[in-house]
Amino acid sequence: MSARRPHVRLSLVVGPDRGDISDSDLARGLAEGESWAIVATWHRFASMVLMLAERTLGSKSEAEDLAQDVFYGVFRKAKTLRDPAKLRSFVYSFAVRTLRSELRRRRFRTWLSFHDPEVLVDLRSHTLDLESRDLLGKFDALLNRLSPRDRLVFSLRYVESLTVDEIAGAMDISTSTVKRAVGHSVDRLSRWIEEDPGLAGVLDTKRWKR
Repeated sequence: MSARRPHVRLSLVVGPDRGDISDSDLARGLAEGESWAIVATWHRFASMVLMLAERTLGSKSEAEDLAQDVFYGVFRKAKTLRDPAKLRSFVYSFAVRTLRSELRRRRFRTWLSFHDPEVLVDLRSHTLDLESRDLLGKFDALLNRLSPRDRLVFSLRYVESLTVDEIAGAMDISTSTVKRAVGHSVDRLSRWIEEDPGLAGVLDTKRWKR
């Protein structure tokens, strides 16, 4: 990840159970700089951010680094949240924007990020059984050929199972743009996969077009 800030890992001690605190009260606590709110926000939303990042980037270690950036931004910008009840959406939007920036940086790298895959891309109901590290690397290489926007839209649609409207809201783009990105990413990936006998044998791209 980039050196945009001092790398201070968020290793938070477990405090009193505040699971009964509403998102609104949590957001107000963050805005006031309360330490308990920082701890509670991390425990409430970290798993959501880490899962999204890991599934999109394909790397647990990179996902952990990205989560640091996400929560650093959330804590720093908490006062800008106008509707405290929308704290979850606020955190999710930070994660999406940070992922999009990371994917843009990846596009300019000359090496593949999947030198040592740590996780298998999980598409939930469309789970990919890629037993070979080589095949997994090939699929990630195809994803890297997509634009950052198209890759992120594809991930949110088929990995996170978000609706078109939810993606549009998270990425702050129109639903028509989301639909075009979905169609474009699916068409290109399907064509590239069909050209690779190894991938074509394990990936059912027709599921993405349903």
